[in-house]
Amino acid sequence: MSLAANVLLGLLTAGPQHGYELKKAYDARLPRARPLAFGQVYGTLGRLQRDGLVAEAGRDREGGPDRTLFELTDAGRESLATWLGTVEPPAPDGANPLLAKVVVALVAEGHERAHAYLVAQRAAHTARLRELTAVKTDPAASLGDVIAADLAIVHLDADLRWLRTTLDRVAELHREVR
Repeated sequence: MSLAANVLLGLLTAGPQHGYELKKAYDARLPRARPLAFGQVYGTLGRLQRDGLVAEAGRDREGGPDRTLFELTDAGRESLATWLGTVEPPAPDGANPLLAKVVVALVAEGHERAHAYLVAQRAAHTARLRELTAVKTDPAASLGDVIAADLAIVHLDADLRWLRTTLDRVAELHREVR
C-alpha cells in the first residue's frame, strides 16, 4: 500500500472526515512532503474503501456538492497497526541518482566532469542545508516543520560526507590514471 494511503488511514483515527479535510490535514502534518492532489486523495479513498479499510460514514452538503465522510474500519485499524509496526528497510541503496551521475560522468566524460559535478552538487547541498537550518530556527516553525528539517539535514549531512569522500577518490583516480 502507498505511503499516502497509510497516512490517510492514520489521519482517519481522529474520526470521520471528508476527502478535502484529509488533504488539508495531510498537507499540514507533512509540510515538507509533496502535497497530495485532490484526485490522489479521492482515488486513494476509493481503493481503501474497495479494500474494506475505510467505509462511508455519511454525506452532507454544506452549501455545495454532496461530500462523503469516510471512517476507519477495524480492518483499516489492523492495516495501520501493521504498517506502523513494520521497520522500513535502511536506505539508501545503489539506485541513488547522485551515485549514478558520478559514475556516468566518470565513464562518459572523465574525471574532470565528475569533479565539476561533485563540486556543483556540494554547493547545492550546502545551500539547502542553510535553508533548512533557517527553518529550524524560525520561531513560527511548527513541530512538523522542525522534525522534517531535522530529517532532511541528517540526510544532507550524509550526502555531503559522501561528496567529500568521492571528490577525494576522483582526485586519487586522476592521479593513478596519469
